[in-house]
Amino acid sequence: MLLTVKGNQKTLHRQIRSQFQGKRQIPFTAMDHEKRHGRDTTWILRAREAPEHIKENWPGSSWIVELITTGSRNGKPTEQAHYFLTTLRTSPKAMLRLVRQRWSIENEWHWVRDVQLGEDAHRYANRVGAPLFSFLRTVVMNLLRRGGFRSIHAGQQELAHDISRMLELGGVNAA
Repeated sequence: MLLTVKGNQKTLHRQIRSQFQGKRQIPFTAMDHEKRHGRDTTWILRAREAPEHIKENWPGSSWIVELITTGSRNGKPTEQAHYFLTTLRTSPKAMLRLVRQRWSIENEWHWVRDVQLGEDAHRYANRVGAPLFSFLRTVVMNLLRRGGFRSIHAGQQELAHDISRMLELGGVNAA
């Protein structure tokens, strides 16, 4: 299990972040660098055994992880810190690879849902209909990707007023 700990989990986020501050000895580190798609990114992973107060509240957890991403995107400097809790014990390089794979899924699906589709801001976000609308957004995203659209937004824009093409993506002949 690899759990992404976000800012909305205030206590756990603060507890993990504090374990990487100051001059603490961090025994478990890995680094990777990549230049692609107008981005120059360095990932620095640091991990350590989870302290007892976290293990008590999160049974089975063994490591806490900090991932710092630095670099530039289109010439602008970027830096972000991400925190994770995991039950896995593996090499630093394998952990970094796992975290990057997890993050690519986060970027691939959740970013689109949150930013392009505005799922978190939707008025149904905390209501009974939320699972249905989430399911429908997932269907639309999959159909657009299957139809060759790299951008969900571009697919929506192109097909918004073309019901025949929308149905064709789902395998329905509109004729």
